[in-house]
Amino acid sequence: MIRADHVSKAFEGRPILKDVSVEFDTGKTNLIIGRSGSGKTVLLKSLVGLHEVDSGKIYYDDVCYSDLGFKERKAIRKDIGMIFQGGALLDSSTVRENVRLPLDLFTEMAEGEKRDRVDFCLERVRLTGADHLYPSELSGGMVKRAAIARAIVLNPRYLFCDEPNSGLDPQTSVVIDNLIHDITKEYNITTIINTHDMNSVMEIGEKIVYIHEGNKWWEGTKDDILLAENPELNDFVFASAMAKRAKSVAKR
Repeated sequence: MIRADHVSKAFEGRPILKDVSVEFDTGKTNLIIGRSGSGKTVLLKSLVGLHEVDSGKIYYDDVCYSDLGFKERKAIRKDIGMIFQGGALLDSSTVRENVRLPLDLFTEMAEGEKRDRVDFCLERVRLTGADHLYPSELSGGMVKRAAIARAIVLNPRYLFCDEPNSGLDPQTSVVIDNLIHDITKEYNITTIINTHDMNSVMEIGEKIVYIHEGNKWWEGTKDDILLAENPELNDFVFASAMAKRAKSVAKR
């Protein structure tokens, strides 16, 4: 479980998050949605510790992350996996080297143990035969799968995903969504996904939090969202669906 308790954040005096309180459940795919500039990315980065909040607290299970010093936070960060929007793979390293990197940085595993763990993670994301390739040789979907393998190589308890389907075609997006969902269930991870993809919302949105102008405006499940009596949420869902349809038509 990860919880934000009355969290606020401003940049140069401009409020971005306004007294946001929300809990993200363990073993579920928790999605943060909202328009560009709504504050959803700032919320994700505040939860993972990339931004320090101005007020309020962030909790990881029963531990107040906000009150921890650098050394204490480092212990929790070892339990965090992160999938960045563009994959963030090292261009000069192979897929295997990218996936192995957290093991080299944060563990004292023997060589054989590292090799076995990397092999397992590559097999889990169906990249076994691509371990020798460099990021420039991969498709967009393969880059995201390699990023997922790297994110789970340390057996994280918490997984953060920033726009994991950005730049992917609809079919590949479904593959990535299902992979993240399956891994969440398989390892009972607290997974938080920042997305604007309504297909992801309707496919894997077990808990959805809608951020509007820095406020938590609505929360519920994928089954609740289409029946929600929330004008701002309804406008967002409709606009997102229309944009997706227009983009699909333009590609034909």
